[in-house]
Amino acid sequence: MATETAPVVPKLDAAPPLLIKKLSDKARLPTRGSAFAAGYDVYASKDTVIPSKGKALVDTDIAIAVPAGTYGRIAPRSGLASKHFIDTGAGVIDADYRGQVKVLLFNHNEADFEVKEGDRVAQLIIERIYTPEVVEVQELEESVRGAGGFGSTGTN
Repeated sequence: MATETAPVVPKLDAAPPLLIKKLSDKARLPTRGSAFAAGYDVYASKDTVIPSKGKALVDTDIAIAVPAGTYGRIAPRSGLASKHFIDTGAGVIDADYRGQVKVLLFNHNEADFEVKEGDRVAQLIIERIYTPEVVEVQELEESVRGAGGFGSTGTN
């Protein structure tokens, strides 16, 4: 009889921890939905209404310190996007920012959307960054694509 084994969760690296400070009793630490989840779910700390075709900032009542060489990216939750037409915006959290993390939500629906305290409103994804020196040049090396912009590589 074969025995089932749990999937092995790889330790991708020994990165420094993500430091979280709760700013109120209503704050919740970010959580991951599974061992392989790329992002940490971020929770609303109070009720907020996102007006139809409008936007609102949602409080989380947490402050974070991401490891050096990374930044935090606030990303949409797929369920909110697919079921309620809710998207996120302005989602860069620099490594030196220590204020409250707020989530900018856009409501593309015809009806107002109610966020309740404790709802998962976005994902926090920690990404590595590369910050090269900026060098001005007179010309750029040619490429196969050239200056083709939006839609220039095809219609489907």
